[in-house]
Amino acid sequence: MDVGLKRELEEKVREGVRLTREDGIALYESDDLAWLGGLAHEVRTRKNGDVVHFNVNRHLNMTNVCTASCAYCSFQRKPGEKDAYTMRIEEAVKLAKAMEAENLTELHIVNGLHPNLPWRYYPRSLRELKAALPGVSMKAFTATEIHHFETISGLTASEILDELIDAGLESLTGGGAEIFDWEVRQHIVDHRTHWEDWSRIHRLAHEKGLKTPCTMLYGHIEEPRHRVDHVLRLRELQDETGGFQVFIPLRYQHDFVDVRDGKVRNRLQARTQMATGAEALKTFAVSRLLFDNVPHVKVFWVMHGVQTAQLALQHGADDMDGSVVEYKITHDADNYGTPSKLTREDLLDLIRDAGFRPVERNTRYEIIREYDGPDPARRESPQPMRV
Repeated sequence: MDVGLKRELEEKVREGVRLTREDGIALYESDDLAWLGGLAHEVRTRKNGDVVHFNVNRHLNMTNVCTASCAYCSFQRKPGEKDAYTMRIEEAVKLAKAMEAENLTELHIVNGLHPNLPWRYYPRSLRELKAALPGVSMKAFTATEIHHFETISGLTASEILDELIDAGLESLTGGGAEIFDWEVRQHIVDHRTHWEDWSRIHRLAHEKGLKTPCTMLYGHIEEPRHRVDHVLRLRELQDETGGFQVFIPLRYQHDFVDVRDGKVRNRLQARTQMATGAEALKTFAVSRLLFDNVPHVKVFWVMHGVQTAQLALQHGADDMDGSVVEYKITHDADNYGTPSKLTREDLLDLIRDAGFRPVERNTRYEIIREYDGPDPARRESPQPMRV
């Protein structure tokens, strides 16, 4: 990158001047990851100090039966396939109840787009899960699922959200976003929820007082300009509603395990390579610099690996989600070494080992408990990058 442009970008960031589309593309073109990470770290420190947020959550996928066959997805199954499943509501409640002893604060629910389940299954399941776990926040359903519920119920998204909120919904999930630009989206997504409906549904959720996450699936067939476009669309919606609490870059995964049934469902992997650790860190840094109006950037360690997740905390991320158990959507696609579970103590150790101070939060980013940071008496105690 030209020295003059680098200095100009530094000045804009430090003076709080909003970066443009051209600035974002230029940042991706820089090969100076240390400089990018340092600049993003300045911003995350300005917003969140030396804190890394985390929560104790569990993921529940009540069905993997799905009408869509998205090109990147290894989770979906068609009715009658060997590994297809749909839980009875009583099964889902029993499974969730078994997690109670782990002092979780959030249940994260995402499902396939089931062609035959009636709409009433979803509010009823949410209501019964909330009754079984009254102290646990219900973070459930993607905008894609809400759009699907419109189709099967004949209700509007507004009516659907009202009923789900009454049943205990506290946040939508951020999924279904992938990459919004149609140049890419038409090749990776096999459902009808695109930017117009995804943004419409999150706008409605924000109007009703819900705070939601937003995501981006990166590292497949998209180019940096598509990532910049994706973030700027979300940034503009955030200007309008203020309802996004956190941005989550999700690392696209290759399919290594579905050969169990003779099928490789990921149709992209023959022409793609997964993002390297350096590319992941660049994506976190540029996202943090562009997304000036969202308070948090989360690294989902399941999709990045534990060590890259720790490094992301030095490149703009301030949240390490979450404790998780059996995250099937990713673990049906990879076996490259991420564990399926981290305990609260594991997360505390990882955050301290990266040099930060852990803070446990709930779904709305309200603080539950603050913990001590790295032990100052420890030899060569880790410290966050200085700014």
